Amino acid sequence: ADGVKMFMKEEIIPGNASKWLFMVGPGLAMLCACIGTAVIPWGQDLNIGGRVVPLQVTDINVGVLYIFGVVSLGVYGVMIGGWASNNKYSLLSAIRAASQNISYEIAMGLSIIALLLVTNSLSLREIVEQQHGWRWNFLYQPLGFLIFMICSFAETNRAPFDLPECETELIGGYHTEYSSMKLGFYLFAEYINMFVSAAVMATLYFGGYNYPFMDTVAGWSWVTPNLAAIFGTLAFFLKIFAFIFFFMWVRWTIPRFRYDQLMNLGWKVLIPLAIANIVITGIVIAAINF
Repeated sequence: ADGVKMFMKEEIIPGNASKWLFMVGPGLAMLCACIGTAVIPWGQDLNIGGRVVPLQVTDINVGVLYIFGVVSLGVYGVMIGGWASNNKYSLLSAIRAASQNISYEIAMGLSIIALLLVTNSLSLREIVEQQHGWRWNFLYQPLGFLIFMICSFAETNRAPFDLPECETELIGGYHTEYSSMKLGFYLFAEYINMFVSAAVMATLYFGGYNYPFMDTVAGWSWVTPNLAAIFGTLAFFLKIFAFIFFFMWVRWTIPRFRYDQLMNLGWKVLIPLAIANIVITGIVIAAINF
């Protein structure tokens, strides 16, 4: 309904705006949000008519790096939109939003390094396969997951990290001059990013399409391989919806941070914790392999 409402509203482009870049900004934000789903394994392969149908667009051996690269490009959509509006308040809001995203991307990347030390792989499919049954990475990296989850809130501009577009921000944030579907693209991109963040957290830390007693279920006489794969996909989406519910729950529970508190949390708390997590993980792995 909101999409139809946005589409039917009047399209307004400010006279002093850089028109081409004004249109590129929201399109780039939406594109980066959508293509992040390409490397996520939604389930095990299906066999339809003797042909294998993978439930993943592409399985590349650097899937984790791909996710981070796409997320980083989304910042350009915010900066381009704020600058092209030719509005000083939009530009200042875009700078604040970009600085928030970049700051928390550092902590997020450091939290993933400790996980990669455990999994020894950058492929999302391999990481999921290593978490067969109950062997979820959350049990090995609880601190890394906590840091990653907090950074996901900041990256998706969800409360209590929604400073770039809250009511108290400079006259509405970096998309002040936007209307109709251009504004809709910015808003929809945030919700798509929230869905992708939930999927990535479920994939990296909670087994993806793996679930407890999946081997027992697959061994039942009436469960075909395709049906077992569908059960795994349903379990994966159940985890995603649980994370989205948590996003909504936190929104109405924790008050919004001030900007200085937000930056202090990112630079003085999360980044040192992520570095300490890497050191501790490395020491434990070295001790185990000694």
